[in-house]
Amino acid sequence: MFEIRDCDDDRIARVLILEYSQIKGAERCFVSLEQELADLSSYYGGGALLIGYEDDTPVATIAIKKINDDVAEAKRLYIKPTSRGRGYARMMLNAMLDRCRRLGFKEVKFTTNPEVMPVAYSLYKRMSFEEQDNDNGIVSMRMLL
Repeated sequence: MFEIRDCDDDRIARVLILEYSQIKGAERCFVSLEQELADLSSYYGGGALLIGYEDDTPVATIAIKKINDDVAEAKRLYIKPTSRGRGYARMMLNAMLDRCRRLGFKEVKFTTNPEVMPVAYSLYKRMSFEEQDNDNGIVSMRMLL
C-alpha cells in the first residue's frame, strides 16, 4: 500500500534528498542543498514537504517551496529505484498539485534535466506541465492551477 503524508521527521526527508542528490548528472539541481538540509522546515515554510510510504517504509519525496503568494516551486521529486514503475511519481505529483491548490497558489514551477531524468520529463509532459525555457539542458516547466 502506498500512502503520502506530511513530513513529520526531517531525518527521513534528508535521507531521501541526499540519496536523490547522488544521481549522476543531477548535481546542477542541488545548488542550495546545504542550506536546504540545514533547516527543512524553514526552507519549505509556506509550502510543504511530503513523504511517500510503501508499507510504512519511506520511498518517495516531493517538496513545495513558496516563491510568493501566487507561485510555488515543486522540488525534490524522488522515488527510490526499488519502488519505481508503480505509479508513485504521478501520485506524488498529484498530491503536490492538490496541496498547492489548498495553499492558494495559482501556479507551480519547477526545473528538470531531461537528459538525466527522461522518464520524469516524459511524465511531466503527459501531465500537461508546459515547458517554458531550456538553459543548457535544464528545462523550466510550469502548470497553472
